[in-house]
Amino acid sequence: MSDRDSRNVIIVYNESALLIKGEPQDMLAEQGVIACAEAVTKALQGTCEVRRVPIHSDIELVLEPYLPTEWVVFNLGEGIEGRLFEEARITWALEAMGYRFTGSGGDAMARSINKVLAKTLLAQAGIPTPSWRVVRGPDEVTGDFRFPAIVKPVAEDASLGIGNGAVVHDMDTLRARVAHILTVYRQAALVEQFIVGRECNVSVWGDPPEVLPLAEIDFSAFPDPYERIVSFAAKWDTASFAYNHTPVVCPAPLSDELGSRIRDLALAAWETIGCRGYARVDMRVDEHDCPFVIEVNCNPDLSSDAGFFRAAQAAGYDYAAMARKILDLACRWSFGDR
Repeated sequence: MSDRDSRNVIIVYNESALLIKGEPQDMLAEQGVIACAEAVTKALQGTCEVRRVPIHSDIELVLEPYLPTEWVVFNLGEGIEGRLFEEARITWALEAMGYRFTGSGGDAMARSINKVLAKTLLAQAGIPTPSWRVVRGPDEVTGDFRFPAIVKPVAEDASLGIGNGAVVHDMDTLRARVAHILTVYRQAALVEQFIVGRECNVSVWGDPPEVLPLAEIDFSAFPDPYERIVSFAAKWDTASFAYNHTPVVCPAPLSDELGSRIRDLALAAWETIGCRGYARVDMRVDEHDCPFVIEVNCNPDLSSDAGFFRAAQAAGYDYAAMARKILDLACRWSFGDR
C-alpha cells in the first residue's frame, strides 16, 4: 500500500447461520469463506490495522463505524444465507458508500454470476464457450438438446448444484436434473454442452492484468470421462473421494501453443466481463486442443488450498505476499473507477 493511502483494513465476509435455498452440504462453502477471512487476517496483521467484520444482514449496518476515508475493504463477501446476487449487491453498496475495496466492481460481479449473461457476452466477443440453453422447468425440456450436457443453476458459483448427476445423457435425466435445480436452488437451469476433455484454471491479476502460471485438474482417478468435473464435493468436501482425487498440477503440462491460446482467451474474458484486481477463468479443452471458457470468476476463493493461491505460489508469492498485492491493487484506484 502506498504512503498516501490508509493502512486500516476491514475484512468483510459472510457468516450465515442458515441458507434459504440449496442443499445442506452447501454450508461447507460458507464455512470456507470464514476460514479464508481468518487466513487473510493473519496474513495482513503486522503490516496494517486489520478488523474482521462478518456480515449477518446488511453491509450498510456493519460498516457504519468505519469511515470510507479511513478504511479499505478486503471484500470476501458472498451470498448471505444463499441469496441470489448478494455478492454483486455487497459490491454495489461498497461503491455507493465510497470505499476502496479489493476485487471487481458490482457490474462485473453481476455479469460473472449470471452465467447466461456472461456466456452471451463471451460469445458476442468471439470467445469460444460451450453452446447452451436456459430451461425454467422440466416441461421446457423439448426439442433438440446436445448430449452429453451439464446442468447448472444459472446464478451460483463455487460449484453449488454441481454433483454426480450434473452430467446428463438423455431427455429423462435432463428433466430430472432441471427439476432438481428448480426446486432446490429456486432458479432456472443452464443446460450447457459438456466438453469431454481436460479442465484448466487461469488466475489473472493486476493492472494491467497478468496471467499467473496455468493450472490443470488431474482427473486420472476417474476412468469415466463424464465424471471428470470439478463438483461441489471436489471443491469443499474434504472427506470425499472427489476432493482427495482431483489434484491440481501447476504449472500445467500444456504445449506452448495451447498455453498461449489459453492465456489470450483468459485476458479476453477478463476484459469482456470487466474484471478488476483478481479473477479466475475456468476452461475446458476438447480432444482437438480447442479451449472453451466455461466460467469467469470475479473474486475467486483465496483459501490456501484453492486455485488462485496455488497459481500465485507457483509465481513465487507466499500467502501473505499474495494478500498484500491484492490489497495494494485496491488502494491504487480512486473512488468512481470501474
